[in-house]
Amino acid sequence: MRDRADLVIIGGGIIGLSLAYHLARMGFTEVAVLEQGYMCFGASGRNGGGVRQQWTTEENIRLMKDSVRMFRAMAAETGYNIWFRQGGYLFLARDEETAGYLERSIKVQNKVGVPTKLIQPNKAKKIVPGLNIDGVKVCAYNSTDGVLFPWPALWGMAKVAQDLGVEVNTFTRVTDIERQGREIVKVITDRGSIATNRVVNAAGAWSVQIGKMLGVELPNKPYRHEILVCEPVKPFLNPMVSDLSDGTYFSQTMRGEILGGISDPLEPSSMETKASFRFLNRMCRSMVRLMPELSHVRVMRQWAGYYDETPDGHPIIGRVDEVDGFIQLHGFGGHGFMMAPAVGKMAAEWLLRKTDHNWFSKYDLGRFARGEVEKETFVIG
Repeated sequence: MRDRADLVIIGGGIIGLSLAYHLARMGFTEVAVLEQGYMCFGASGRNGGGVRQQWTTEENIRLMKDSVRMFRAMAAETGYNIWFRQGGYLFLARDEETAGYLERSIKVQNKVGVPTKLIQPNKAKKIVPGLNIDGVKVCAYNSTDGVLFPWPALWGMAKVAQDLGVEVNTFTRVTDIERQGREIVKVITDRGSIATNRVVNAAGAWSVQIGKMLGVELPNKPYRHEILVCEPVKPFLNPMVSDLSDGTYFSQTMRGEILGGISDPLEPSSMETKASFRFLNRMCRSMVRLMPELSHVRVMRQWAGYYDETPDGHPIIGRVDEVDGFIQLHGFGGHGFMMAPAVGKMAAEWLLRKTDHNWFSKYDLGRFARGEVEKETFVIG
């Protein structure tokens, strides 16, 4: 492990690796990435692989358009097939409030070139044969959203960054960060120390612990989010299906498995990753309600990862007032993976002063103290 770096990225998940990847492609390679476990150890290796452009604000929609474009090119650029398949996203609304919400969001999406359509339940049933549309009032469908296999996306970004000169250290746990006054001087790990003046906190669910090392209090809270996968069946499902009434979402992989999860408003904040029977029961009931033909399909396994959530549902990025050179890049909830390619490129440009993206002032930590909070409510799948 090198003993000095111009920049240290704490967290070797998709956000940290995307930043390292884009910095390296821009010629900035004096970078060390520190990951406490193996590649795909945290949330990035445990997510459902959904990638959607159906958001509520122009800036998030444009960001996700960029991410989709980058995911499409990722296999060619990295040499790793991420199995990105644009089968679409289908959202189901069961009440007038949610239906109105979808209708307003679609107008914004169409304005910036995302071809989402508001469709009637009978049309949704043609897109997804076997879908139970009882109680569904209206649906939102965008055929250019998709799903991918998360692991090779991490492997590919890490490999390219390393080939260009970035150092990626797995099984390297940060134990402290030393500073003198307002300036960072050293990152201390269980494998040695790295002298540096700039640190990016991309630690996801562990970001609060990293902040405390420098006396920075972060409002993030980690929440367990569980997923299950069923045995392979004959391909029949193109889009990701998501029921907004209870937060159920599921899709079919290219090998035929049905994979998905469900929101749980009773889940407490914790670092728990054990599988629960409560999730298994709720998820199976919801899937069979939506797709009765799945009642005979067997669950193969279930697992859990983390949602790194902030009070307003938006990430925390950019500088902090307390320490110079301490950059935040976390708090993406369950959407860090889908946003990562565009966020990594944007963060690399901002760090190298190529572009002054307004995200880094709008979504900085200081917004909570300033009272400049705008809650994001579309936080599913």
